[in-house]
Amino acid sequence: MEANKLHEVILNSGEKMPMIGLGTATSPLPSNEALTSILVDAIDIGYRHFDTASIYGTEEPLGEAVSKALELGLIKKSDEVFITSKLWCTDAHHDLVLKALKTTLKNLRLEYVDLYLIHWPVRLKEDVEGFNFTGEDVIPFDIKGTWKAMEDCYRLGLAKSIGVSNFGIKKLSLLLENATISPAVNQIALRWIHEQGTSVIVKSFNKERMKQNLEIFDWKLNQEELDKINKIPQCRLYKAEMFLSENGPYKSLEELWDGDP
Repeated sequence: MEANKLHEVILNSGEKMPMIGLGTATSPLPSNEALTSILVDAIDIGYRHFDTASIYGTEEPLGEAVSKALELGLIKKSDEVFITSKLWCTDAHHDLVLKALKTTLKNLRLEYVDLYLIHWPVRLKEDVEGFNFTGEDVIPFDIKGTWKAMEDCYRLGLAKSIGVSNFGIKKLSLLLENATISPAVNQIALRWIHEQGTSVIVKSFNKERMKQNLEIFDWKLNQEELDKINKIPQCRLYKAEMFLSENGPYKSLEELWDGDP
């Protein structure tokens, strides 16, 4: 636990974020009771950063786990745990962001999240349920208006830091042109390497492997190992073709990812 606390990054908001977090996206989803137990184990092991999202269906068990950890004395205050959650695409509109965050906070039983991210630079029709959508359900996304609402959430104290996820360079540049608060994070599922100074989101619900994932601070890769890893071709495992449509805002992966491979 102490080792994990010593490895933090300071975000542009001034908030400290543990450099190793536990991801909670999984399929099939365990029962809330089972997942709560797993997350309590993770807190007991030493995890202090948890990554969730409204679409994951894991906010409620994570909130329950934090409450149980307090009852068990594993943590003294809820602010000892850093919670990241994300705005889903059906709520990616200026008028919907605040309501969505308040629902997230209710699920988590918290007064604020430490980091709130726009999950994708995509807007879906509001009546879409879960992942039951096609590219035809993707509608124009107002980056400027949505980010303004994220800034409002920050100013209200409902999110200690705000950021984005899965944004390409062009979309991030457009956001920065209109932002008064710069994103603290652009979370991408590509080359999460601790030794390059990035924050790592690991995902295993096996207690022994969760322990092992926290033990990276006691050793380092040598130069030969780093050189071999750097030669591995990089690509996106999750390309997100489901957002594409000939009639929608994104007709190709190049448009969605701003030409990034």
